Amino acid sequence: MNNGLVNAIIAYIMWGVLPLYWKLFDDVPAGEILSHRVVWSFVFMGILVAVQRRWGDMKRIAASRSLLLSLAASGLLIAANWLIFIWAVNNGHVVETSLGYYLNPLLNVLLAVIFLREKPNRGQWLAIAIAGAAVLIIAIDYGRFPWVAISLAASFGLYGLAKKKIVQDASVGLLSETAVVLPVALGYWIYLAAVGKTTAWTLPASQFVELLLSGVVTALPLLFFARAAARMSLSTLGFVQYIGPTIMLLLSVFVFKESVSPVLLIGFALIWTALFVYAAASIRSTKPAKTS
Repeated sequence: MNNGLVNAIIAYIMWGVLPLYWKLFDDVPAGEILSHRVVWSFVFMGILVAVQRRWGDMKRIAASRSLLLSLAASGLLIAANWLIFIWAVNNGHVVETSLGYYLNPLLNVLLAVIFLREKPNRGQWLAIAIAGAAVLIIAIDYGRFPWVAISLAASFGLYGLAKKKIVQDASVGLLSETAVVLPVALGYWIYLAAVGKTTAWTLPASQFVELLLSGVVTALPLLFFARAAARMSLSTLGFVQYIGPTIMLLLSVFVFKESVSPVLLIGFALIWTALFVYAAASIRSTKPAKTS
């Protein structure tokens, strides 16, 4: 559990600061950035798996239809999440991405109750209720249906559920996921070249090198997340996730200068209250009962 918590904290800090990285490519369309993200993630993970000498595991995955389908589903889910996130960041919706990842822990708890038969205690349900009220206040104040937030929460929530159900080494699993969407990414490269709309390949050398690093930037937090998901309950993992959107919210206000209303700040305070309530309830539930 402690090892899982450390991995989760590292992953969510990395994801929290990720908007700073994607802002480097404001002039590149989101779909093209995604295609590079997939290709270079595959290359990085291929090198890592080769160093670990785990290519034999890839053969086992290829021979298992059920495992292959599960990894294909998780690969498509995370690719959809990447595309929505990149588009939102580069089109001035960092606040809404933050809202999406605030929604995600609530969805994680719901998925855990429905599919994994996890049973939150009363204190944890109270925390969920407080967080739910906060998200509702934020959504109403936002003034329109937050489709970016909902899409991000749903895609990443389902991805987390898929990772809980896949018993696979983190490196091999991530390589398999990127391999699923690799043909689509390469096909998109061919299409862009055919219609003369490639942007990334015309970037200055230094900026293109930064884009090449998207494989590392993408893979590292996912590796930490996969290790955390294997060691923690889905609902607890979801609440640790509040680290990421909190960092994103702070970036949106102090770096990207997006407007934030007083109501949003109230919602922010309620969400952190929920986090502390959930943490206290979780710690209390793990303490051994006193014996007389």
